[in-house]
Amino acid sequence: DGLRFYRSPVPAPGPAGINELRLMRATEARLEQLARELRPDVLHAHSPVLNAIPAIRVGKRLGIPVVYEIRAFWEDAAVDHGTTAEGSLRYRATRAMETWALKRVDHAFTICEGLRADIVARGIPAARVTVIPNAVDVEGFQLSGDADPILRRELGLEGCTTIGFVGSFYAYEGLDLLLDAFPALLAKRPDLRLLLVGGGPQDAKLKAQTERLGVADKVVFTGRVPHSEVSRYYDQIDLLAYPRHSMRLTELVTPLKPLEAMAQGRLFVASDVGGHKELIRDGETGKLFKAGSAEALAAAIDAMLADRGRWPTMRAAGRHFVEEVRNWTNSVAHYRAVYEALAGRTRRAA
Repeated sequence: DGLRFYRSPVPAPGPAGINELRLMRATEARLEQLARELRPDVLHAHSPVLNAIPAIRVGKRLGIPVVYEIRAFWEDAAVDHGTTAEGSLRYRATRAMETWALKRVDHAFTICEGLRADIVARGIPAARVTVIPNAVDVEGFQLSGDADPILRRELGLEGCTTIGFVGSFYAYEGLDLLLDAFPALLAKRPDLRLLLVGGGPQDAKLKAQTERLGVADKVVFTGRVPHSEVSRYYDQIDLLAYPRHSMRLTELVTPLKPLEAMAQGRLFVASDVGGHKELIRDGETGKLFKAGSAEALAAAIDAMLADRGRWPTMRAAGRHFVEEVRNWTNSVAHYRAVYEALAGRTRRAA
């Protein structure tokens, strides 16, 4: 594709804190070597701050503008993964480092309005923050097809209506809430099955939860599947569920899964966290429900299943949204004005 990749050395692992310093020093040394050789107009760093700090230091020494792109805040992801607690010393230190970096770069990019608002609230001028919206390569997705009958039989889904999730099993995804909602749905619709495709840190907890709820025989865990096979599993699902819990990460960050579902003309329900509300037009491209409420999730699924007559319209609306609005051609165009302004400054200085 005309892209050239350069690698930086990975230092030997060390204690926490020391290891991060070694990584930043190695990145900084390699970046300065390449910047002196290639003389770029702009240095573009991506989160986390371990990448931003080396870029800032090199940019300052060589007089090259630096932009920093944030797709999520490192400290918030760590809270969900259980490696830190919100408000802890480590959390506050990481947040302070991110803010320090944001105040020293020439411009910041981020993927959604939620993150932009958070950055501006840290004292960064709004004019120095540009949203590059999350998007999809529409041409890379085909409209959903017919379910493979052989796979359907193997999964035990013949004659059933299937609710599903495809992705990594992180706590913030809210799959525990989906399981909590499932018994009430089964009481009304005995033909329902739940298909969970993927794996992750919550795998064992979710399987134990199905046993505790008495629905283990109605829930299918496939484990991780090869990327080339994912579409076959998607085609087994009548209605996708994205029941994310409300936390800073999910309120601020827009996920890709709903956009990918729209690109394939798939139907879904999703919790009303900020990241979802920024992407989904309730009742048009998907159905939202109150985050954290198993009852609201069950009601949303039941309502969607009872209103199949509207499904073709919703499929078409979702596909149209990503074709006309949330595609990468539209999204990356927002980089151009910032790059050109900063590159012009570099050339004048030279």
